[in-house]
Amino acid sequence: MMRWRTEDWHTAGEPFRIVLDAPTEGRTVAERRVEAMTGRADALRRFLCLEPRGHDDMYGGFITPPDDDGADFGVLFWHKDGFSTACGHGTMALGAWAVRTGRVAAPDDGEATVTIDVPSGRVQARVQRRGGATTGVVFRNVPSRVLATGLPVETSRGSVEVDLVFGGAVYATLPAGAVGLEVTPANTTELIRLGREIKWALDGHPDARLPDDRLSGVYGTILVDDLGRAAEGPWQRNVTVFADGEVDRSPCGSGTAARVALLAETGLLADDEVLVHDSIIGTRFHGRVAGRTAEGVIPEIAGQAYRIGASEFELDPGDPLSEGFSLR
Repeated sequence: MMRWRTEDWHTAGEPFRIVLDAPTEGRTVAERRVEAMTGRADALRRFLCLEPRGHDDMYGGFITPPDDDGADFGVLFWHKDGFSTACGHGTMALGAWAVRTGRVAAPDDGEATVTIDVPSGRVQARVQRRGGATTGVVFRNVPSRVLATGLPVETSRGSVEVDLVFGGAVYATLPAGAVGLEVTPANTTELIRLGREIKWALDGHPDARLPDDRLSGVYGTILVDDLGRAAEGPWQRNVTVFADGEVDRSPCGSGTAARVALLAETGLLADDEVLVHDSIIGTRFHGRVAGRTAEGVIPEIAGQAYRIGASEFELDPGDPLSEGFSLR
């Protein structure tokens, strides 16, 4: 009987299931992601992500070796539809997990840097500590940039203009009000429907093609409410509908990075300001421009991750639902 142990965390409400010893192959994490799309790793993803052992909004990662000695480890991020190129909330959870488990040494008071290779590049989780406890995690992303603005899209709620931004993955982003909605739990079903419409309308757009084609295509749609200004800077609420209709409960780490890049380019977020970014359930990240390169801005996103527990999943050889199922 096959058994797999996992450790479950959440970051601002979004789940992250951590799996060791997954069957992945490749010289780099980016190569491992391509290889994982078929075969044993994909079967394990389905087994641990989908019902009856998971659900349609489950998220997790397979720990892998790093690309080289410059990182502590690598990770393949996964969701109900496959393997993603980036995940900020997962990076925060992995930073807290690495410190808690002793994989990366950390002081009782101060900060530990956890360096992780992900399919979109090398990222960091700066784990902040006080009195032997983790009090916050700062996700430092790959360079992020605006790909296109004002792209017209016809939706079932009329014509809208959409921006495409890279934050480790390609996001389509627009005001929720442009489709007559607010980012509230009561509107979740309709937000999912519009998010899927816009994602698939732009997935093959030339501006969604990147030099590394493994990163191409629209990963998700970010619908935003502008809440005005907080003391630190702009205050917004968003919902990110990613993959094929999955809803991020957190403000979305790589999605927040994309919003930081867009707001910085349009002049709505100064380098000395912080984006206060709320989720559909009211949890919060803080995003800022930590630096600039020729490839784009370097976003840093601050949040917190919490351990939920550990599980041992087993596969009975006679179980007809070994591959899991989805109702969405």
